[in-house]
Amino acid sequence: MAATVVRYLRSVGSPTSASAEREPESVDALPRPDLRAVGEDERAPVSPAEFRSVLGNFASGVTVVTAPPGEGEDGPAGFACQSFASLSLDPPLVTFMVARTSTTWPRIARAGVFCVNILGAEQGELCRSFAVSGADKFSGVTHAPAPVTGSPQLDAVPAWIDCRIHAVHTGGDHLIVVGRVVAMGAAGEGDPLLFHKGRFGRLAG
Repeated sequence: MAATVVRYLRSVGSPTSASAEREPESVDALPRPDLRAVGEDERAPVSPAEFRSVLGNFASGVTVVTAPPGEGEDGPAGFACQSFASLSLDPPLVTFMVARTSTTWPRIARAGVFCVNILGAEQGELCRSFAVSGADKFSGVTHAPAPVTGSPQLDAVPAWIDCRIHAVHTGGDHLIVVGRVVAMGAAGEGDPLLFHKGRFGRLAG
């Protein structure tokens, strides 16, 4: 895990001294990066509003990514995430994207593990509770330790994927996190929670 965090620190331009390699828990929240695809005197190819509007036509599933508490932390970490996907069958890899300004991501990075909880159609409120910054996201939320990593496995989710952090890459103002699957399970019933054009939805039919 130390090597993974050092690669992450290097990728975002943070110092990677020998002490950092021994103590990966020194990861801090990152400032918003000053990254541009065009020069200051050039017109941007698309506006952020247009980008969001067009990409909002792509419906996605919704997940909550969780991690166990680190040393000295009061409780587990978690955030709502729609940018999750399967990546590889052999070895079994999944991926999710997280903003480089996220205050939850450094806690997940320190843990070195995470659990992806895939939400069902009736769990919109659960998703909203994990989308709020600074709140006690786990208040009133029933969960149990995932079998390998101990990351919170939320109660009554249709499926869950227990992972160790495999790699972290930069992607503009986000980070691309790759996880190696170490355990997983599914209830095999119920419709998924979908997100489309800024709203929750469900399968019709």
